[in-house]
Amino acid sequence: MNIKPEIAHRKPKKTVPVLSPKKKVWKKQFLKRYELYLMLLLPMAWYVIFMYGPMYGLQIAFKDYSPIRGFWGSEWIGFEHFERFFSSYYFWRLIKNTVTIQTVSLILGFPIPILLALLINEIRVNRFKKILQNITYIPHFISVVVVVGMLSLFLNQDHGIVNIALVHLGIDPVPFMQKPEWFKSLFIGSNIWTDMGWQSIIYIAALSGVDPQLYEAAKVDGATRLQRVIHVSIPAILPTIIILLILDIGHFMDIGFQKIILMQNDLNMSSSDVIATFTYRKGILDGDYSYTTAIGLFNAVINFILLISINQLARKKAETSLW
Repeated sequence: MNIKPEIAHRKPKKTVPVLSPKKKVWKKQFLKRYELYLMLLLPMAWYVIFMYGPMYGLQIAFKDYSPIRGFWGSEWIGFEHFERFFSSYYFWRLIKNTVTIQTVSLILGFPIPILLALLINEIRVNRFKKILQNITYIPHFISVVVVVGMLSLFLNQDHGIVNIALVHLGIDPVPFMQKPEWFKSLFIGSNIWTDMGWQSIIYIAALSGVDPQLYEAAKVDGATRLQRVIHVSIPAILPTIIILLILDIGHFMDIGFQKIILMQNDLNMSSSDVIATFTYRKGILDGDYSYTTAIGLFNAVINFILLISINQLARKKAETSLW
């Protein structure tokens, strides 16, 4: 059978790759909003460089690290630093103080911004509402140093306004800042005062999105103002409450050392020494980097376990979670 020359020498057609529907949609969306995706490069680079990059140094928690020998040249000693921390006489004191402060802060400090937001939402006079919001927001912008200075000034044993009032009432002056039993109350109370207004903003924003018809329907059914708050306002912001609670528990062991260091002294050390202040003294002041890295890793693991656990519980019980 004869084959025509032009057919015999015809080159086969190139196959063009066919994109799947999902890839087509993704490509179309990327080309349409490529400026927004490019804007993500900076925060992604920040996370990679400053958040994930330093995780390379976690290996010194298992080594006898020396800056001269470096990460790879330092001797591997396994879990020796962890055993040293767990067997130390101050381990349970640090755990007790950290857990106590954070537990009381959650029990007392977490609901107060919610109650404040509900109160502000129920105020009908806009002028008074704005004044109350400003009064509660301002303490958040006061420096921690200034807040501790105010505490020291007001609670001074000789010239503080609180002790002057106690003397007039026939009560002996109390050295509040030196008494271990007063430290946690002062620390947690001042934190609530400075943060409650700022933390209430997100709840106020969530309440502003509630459909007013729900309140009207409840009012028509004869619900009182308190019943409308319980059955309309609170269920509307419940997902927000759960998400913020999960985030707070995810940082349960992270108190921060700045304010505690400013309030801490030799007399209240038994009540004020927490994991954060201990790692600051050992790591920054004493230069025991491997030991404090091990403590920080232990702290992070506890936070991670708490975060996973509370997220799973919230997803099962309340059907609201981070993922």
